[in-house]
Amino acid sequence: MTGPLAGVAGFAAVLILIAARVPVAVSMGVVGTLGYGLVNGWATLGFVLGRSPFESIFPVSLSVLPLFIMMGVFAAHGGLSKSLYGFVASLIGHFRGGLALATVGASAIFGAVCGSAIATAATMGRVAMPEMRRAGYDDRLSSASVAAGGTLGVMIPPSILFVIYGLMTEQSIGKLLAAGILPGILGTLLYMGAVSWATARDPKLGPAGPRSGWAARVRAGKDVWQVVILFGVVLGGMYFGLFSPTEAAAVGAFGAVVLAWAGGKLKRENATEAVIETAMTTGMIFTILIGAGIFNYFIDSTGLTDALVKWVGDMGYSRWTVMLLLMVMYIILGALMDELAMMLLTVGPVFKLITALGFDPIWFGVMFVTVCEIGMIVPPVGINLFVIQGVTGVPLQTIVRGITPFVVADCFRLLILALVPAIATWLPGRMG
Repeated sequence: MTGPLAGVAGFAAVLILIAARVPVAVSMGVVGTLGYGLVNGWATLGFVLGRSPFESIFPVSLSVLPLFIMMGVFAAHGGLSKSLYGFVASLIGHFRGGLALATVGASAIFGAVCGSAIATAATMGRVAMPEMRRAGYDDRLSSASVAAGGTLGVMIPPSILFVIYGLMTEQSIGKLLAAGILPGILGTLLYMGAVSWATARDPKLGPAGPRSGWAARVRAGKDVWQVVILFGVVLGGMYFGLFSPTEAAAVGAFGAVVLAWAGGKLKRENATEAVIETAMTTGMIFTILIGAGIFNYFIDSTGLTDALVKWVGDMGYSRWTVMLLLMVMYIILGALMDELAMMLLTVGPVFKLITALGFDPIWFGVMFVTVCEIGMIVPPVGINLFVIQGVTGVPLQTIVRGITPFVVADCFRLLILALVPAIATWLPGRMG
């Protein structure tokens, strides 16, 4: 088998291996190696295996990844998540479903210093779930609000998915991070709307709590200013051209370490744990990048990308029909596999298609990350569902029963972004 059909067979083989629980990096690396040898001959395979891993992790711009990961890990170990949740809960906890609203709001802010949906969901699950249970909240609403709120960590900068998308497509990482701000705020508001809608239909899901006085709110907010300053310095520095993305990540990582130490939360034990967690997460991502690099060599050699663009052109579909089909495909894929793997597996061919159709690559990056968020909370493989199950012990079926309003909110966000692209492109456009 040669040509584009070999590329399609390669994609199918990777999906089968992932379904069989073979690690993503191994799946893509093995299929890429065997596929390239079968299609192009074994003589040049040694060159590919020597060159691709080096090219995959050599770019200096990749240094932004471990730095942003370090920033989020030390922020979590520094206890910032608990301070955030307490402050937001003191402001809106007296509303019906107020603690679930606070969970969404605190997740959005914590995501701004974390960049990871899994880390945000796991951290907020440990903080928010006990409080909501004590207040008599139904596990369906409480667990679903944590799972959905956690996904905001991949939209609100610094987002690891935006960084990798920018590296893969050669787009400005700074502009991509800026593009996620307004859609992230929109997603936060829509999730809060989903909580309000659910509790309006069934007030027993999330009863209103007591109103906090202003003195209590001031006490709860005494540590939150640190997060605001850290977020403002990192994002503001990039937006106004004071830092490159790598420099901003370094400033953020250093700031997170200093804040954790100054708050008395950084002891030798959890500092060691934070360093190990940073190294393991970085190693995992870089290993996947190497596997994806080998696989992409194989896909490029089959001509699949060019054939895909030509096929879509010959079918005569409008560009918006193609975009709709892509979004549906990504939602299905996101429900079946890890979002990072999905990006590394598909963005190469798809990016050439969407640029050929005239779509803005920054806007498409935001749309892609939005469908990644949906994939994280849609069964059967929505990763955040399993994270919350593991952290809280809530049965998976209970979480799934509560997640529907949040999935609907995400689909509505996709529609709004399609109708008003400026939500994603306005801030990047002002960066020049």
